[in-house]
Amino acid sequence: MTSQQSIGSRDPMKNAHWHGFTQMAGLEPLVIESAQGCWLQTVDGRRLFDGVSSLWCNVHGHRNPHIDAAVEQQLKKVSHITTLGMSCETTERLATKLAEITPGDLGHVFFSSDGSSAVEAALKMAFQYWQQCETAEVGSTSLNSTSLSSTSLSTGKTKYLALSGAYHGDTTGAVSLGGIKYFHKLFAPILFTPIRGPIPCTYRYPDGVTPETACEHYAREIENLLEQHHHELAAVVIEPLVQGAAGIITHPEGLLLRLRQLCDQYNVLLICDEVAVGFGRTGKLFACEQENVTPDILCLGKGLTGGYLPMAATIARPHIYEAFLAEIKESKQFFHGHTFAGNPLAAAAALASIELLETTTILEDVTTKSAFLIEQLKPLLDHPHVGNIRGRGLMIGIELVTDKSTRAAFDPGLLMGKRVCDEAMKGGVWLRPLSDVVVVMPPLVSTDDELDFLANVVINSIEKVCEPSSVVRV
Repeated sequence: MTSQQSIGSRDPMKNAHWHGFTQMAGLEPLVIESAQGCWLQTVDGRRLFDGVSSLWCNVHGHRNPHIDAAVEQQLKKVSHITTLGMSCETTERLATKLAEITPGDLGHVFFSSDGSSAVEAALKMAFQYWQQCETAEVGSTSLNSTSLSSTSLSTGKTKYLALSGAYHGDTTGAVSLGGIKYFHKLFAPILFTPIRGPIPCTYRYPDGVTPETACEHYAREIENLLEQHHHELAAVVIEPLVQGAAGIITHPEGLLLRLRQLCDQYNVLLICDEVAVGFGRTGKLFACEQENVTPDILCLGKGLTGGYLPMAATIARPHIYEAFLAEIKESKQFFHGHTFAGNPLAAAAALASIELLETTTILEDVTTKSAFLIEQLKPLLDHPHVGNIRGRGLMIGIELVTDKSTRAAFDPGLLMGKRVCDEAMKGGVWLRPLSDVVVVMPPLVSTDDELDFLANVVINSIEKVCEPSSVVRV
């Protein structure tokens, strides 16, 4: 028996479910039997607060009566049909609604099944757009388009600019954009290489950069890259305001707007990946609204259905969409599609979720709840191993450091973030860290009492794990 076999020897039925980003050797799965509101019930009787919204997607809590009823009603009509050349009335209504509520003139909705797929579609959409445009100006709906066969790759705009620390999903194209080495270096031989921009962090500034100069500093870095590479760039791809998987990295205010202006100036498309930050997470329906920005292509997922069912959307402005319109014989249609794209059950859940966002105070309450949660977490600001508490809206990261003054990170082998989250589960809160950043991202409907409970458990867990006698143990 090999060492790998001895490590992984388990009852095959027990390990039938292979978990993503999870070491299966020795795993004791956390199995949920039911859920209600912001709470999860395990099969062994534990009750846990859903502290990261079931991986950042739950908006209204579990078993919301309005969404439940919408899905149940749709089941009485049709559960699935293809959207390749046909559609469902519910899906058509959702596309119209998304065109209505997204920023600016975004109005053409391409459905897929998850956030990574939405980004993948955006990459291919931008790529094919440039191949079908002999001349085109960003923001213009007046295009001189010729057939794909005649233009081939003559425009030269075949590359992408992505930020350092970026995370856009786990399909091959999305992974290629990713800048998190820990996640993606294994697959380097099968990936393309983007033009890599800075990581616009507001915690660890480069030498000589201050909070007041950060926005312009990072904008100049990106402009230098655009000046050098605009002739070969199809698009800049960015997670607006907050880079989630990088460790809840918050950008300087105003950077997104500057990036929109630079993309216009250099005739490069702007793709905004709002899979994590969309649908109220930052306090606006869409993060782009915080700086009055309309991207050329917007990617949505996670909270689109309120966290109920897999669905994503890639939404384009008219000048993108119109580059794909032609006679069938010209073969200019978008060469991409998914079996379950626009699934009617997911569309029904999405419409119900959006209706709740429009008819309740959930959105306007995010800012108040965020301020309350930050206030409850304030005791951690004095903790010697808490370097930073940051985020936008109900999207908060608490970074653990070995030295507060130098901001030096812990040895990764100590697994400090994981240990804090394990401790939090003992206190009744389910969390999932990003290395040594403890992510706190509750459902938007969390009450003050629930947020107070969440904060107390997080504080107690960090204090227990990060006491001197615990820090030195691996």
